[in-house]
Amino acid sequence: MTPRRELTVLVAADLISNLGSRISVVAIPWLVLETTGSPTKMGLVAAAETLPYMLSSALATPWADRFGVRRTSIVADAASAVAMAVVALAPWLGFGALVALVAVAGGLRGIGDRVKHVMFRPAAQRAGVPLIRLTSAYDGLVRGVTLFGAVLGGLLIAWVGVTRAIWIDAATFAVCALLIGVLVHPPAPAEPAPRESYLRALRGGFRYLRTDRMLLTMLVVVSALNMFANASVAVYIPLWVAEVFGDPAGFGLVLGVFAGGALLGNVLFTAAGPRLPRQLTFAVGAAASGTPRLLALALSDELVVVLTVTFLSGMAIATVNPLLGAALYERVPEALQTRVIGIAGSLAFLGLPVGALLGGWTAAALGLIPALWVMSAACLVLTVAPLLVGGLRPGGPGGPAGGAGVEPGPGADAPATGAAAPHAA
Repeated sequence: MTPRRELTVLVAADLISNLGSRISVVAIPWLVLETTGSPTKMGLVAAAETLPYMLSSALATPWADRFGVRRTSIVADAASAVAMAVVALAPWLGFGALVALVAVAGGLRGIGDRVKHVMFRPAAQRAGVPLIRLTSAYDGLVRGVTLFGAVLGGLLIAWVGVTRAIWIDAATFAVCALLIGVLVHPPAPAEPAPRESYLRALRGGFRYLRTDRMLLTMLVVVSALNMFANASVAVYIPLWVAEVFGDPAGFGLVLGVFAGGALLGNVLFTAAGPRLPRQLTFAVGAAASGTPRLLALALSDELVVVLTVTFLSGMAIATVNPLLGAALYERVPEALQTRVIGIAGSLAFLGLPVGALLGGWTAAALGLIPALWVMSAACLVLTVAPLLVGGLRPGGPGGPAGGAGVEPGPGADAPATGAAAPHAA
C-alpha cells in the first residue's frame, strides 16, 4: 500500500471510531436517565468515564512509547469494543457495573486517542502531504462526523433503542482496530529512541510543559471550557430537552447543531486564521464558546433560540482548538510529543470529570435554571481571568503572533472525541 493510501486508512479508521463515540455520547446519558431518573447518577457516570480518560492520556504514554504506538492503538481499540459491548448489558448488570465498565472504556479510549494521533504526523511526512493540509482537512472531517454522529445518536435511540445504539459504538471500535492492524504498517524508526525508565520519561514530559507559560495558560482555559461543556452534555442539556422538548432526538439535535457551527467556523478559520492575531483570537473564541450556551438554556424554553446560540458558540470554538494544537506542534520537540501531548491532554481534560459531577450536584441541589445561572457566571470568570493574568494578554508575551496553523481538534461536545491535541468541547 502506498504511503498516501496508508494515511487515508489511518484517518478513516479514526473517523469511524469518532462516529461511534458520538453515538454513545448521546446514548449513555440517556441510558442513565432512562434507567435511574437521577441527575446525580448521570453526572457520576460521565465522571467515571472522563477521569480514567484523563489519567490514561498522561500516565500511559511512556508505556505506549515502549510498546509501540501502532500496537497500543490496536489493543486499546479492540479492548474498547469489548468494553462498550458489555456496557450495553448494563441495565441487567446494575448501576455499579455500569460505572465500572464506563470507567474501563474511558481509560482505554484515553490512551487510544493519544497514540493514534501521534501516528498522523509521520504518516503525513511519508506521504508527502503538508501537515497544515492534513490537519485542516482532518479538523473539518471530525466536525462533520460529530455533526452527523450526534444527530444519528438521538435518532438511533428513538429507532432501535439505547442498547443497540451502544452496540453500534462497540462495532466502530472493532472496525478501527481491524483497519489499523491490517492496513497500517509504519516503518520501524532508523534509530530507536533511548530506553528510559517510566518515571524518567514521564518527568521529561512534565518538565517541558512546566516551562512553557503560553501553553499552560491555554490549557487552563481549555480545561475550564471542557468542565462547563461536560456539565452541559452530561446533565443540563438532557434535562432541558426532557423537560422542554420531551424527545431524545432533541438532545442529538443540540449537539449536532454545535458541531455544525464548529464545522463552519473551521472552514472560515482555515481561510482567515493566518491573518488573525493569535492571542486575541483565542481569547474571543474562548469567551464566546462557553457562557452564551449556558445562558441560552437558562433564559429560553424555545428550541430555536437554544439551537441558534449553540450554533454561534460552535463557530467560536473553532478558533480555540486549532490555536492550541498549532502551539503544541510548533513548540514541543518531536521526541517529546507523545508524552507532552498526552500530559497536555490530561490537563485539558481535567475539567471533564469535575464538570460532570458539578452538573449533577448543582441540578439536584438548586434546580436546572438556578444551576445554569450559577455556572454561566463561573464560566465567564474562569475563561476570561486566566487570559488577563497569564501569558495571552493581547500584545503581551506568550508565543509567536504570526499566522495560526490548524491542528486536529474535535470541536465536539463530549470527552469521547479523539483529537491530535487536547481540545475544548
